[in-house]
Amino acid sequence: MSQPPTPPQQPYGGGQPADGNPYAQQQPGPYGQQPGAPTGNPFAQQGQQPAPFGGAPYAPPPPARNNIGLGVLAALGAAVVAAVLYGVLAGTIEREVGYAAIGVGFLVGFVASKVGGSNPAVLGASAVFSLAAVFIGQFIGMSMILSDLLHVGFFEVFFDHFGDLLDVWKEEADFMTYLFLILAPVAAFGGARKADG
Repeated sequence: MSQPPTPPQQPYGGGQPADGNPYAQQQPGPYGQQPGAPTGNPFAQQGQQPAPFGGAPYAPPPPARNNIGLGVLAALGAAVVAAVLYGVLAGTIEREVGYAAIGVGFLVGFVASKVGGSNPAVLGASAVFSLAAVFIGQFIGMSMILSDLLHVGFFEVFFDHFGDLLDVWKEEADFMTYLFLILAPVAAFGGARKADG
């Protein structure tokens, strides 16, 4: 034979269920806790303030990232900084470094896309500016090397003899020089994709 079912127990304190919930307590709990007091449960939702107008709290809007003008300006600024760094590195070690050319393109693309979004105009500007940054960086490196060899100032070589510097660049350019120029825009697209991801 089966045993008769036991009647459900009343919540602690003998109070009546609140809002049809048999486990809700309207009186102090077993350890003297008042309703709404911290229970030690980090996931308990206590003390929350209702959202304005009774709705759910809303997230702040994301920052505007579809600004073409700011993206192009950011690409230009990053290209100027990267060109100087690339040129100083090449002039200091007296050779070009492929990883540095890739880094120039990646930096320009990443910064431009982070500020301006993934607009095709921003991507195109970052590719062009990264190519120009590596090109100017090569000139800065050559100017540093020639200023040491000729014992003249860097600015004199770079600004006063820019035509001669271009002739030297044309004579000294090889496959690797052009490869570094091509790698920068490719890396700019990679940096832009990383910024969007």
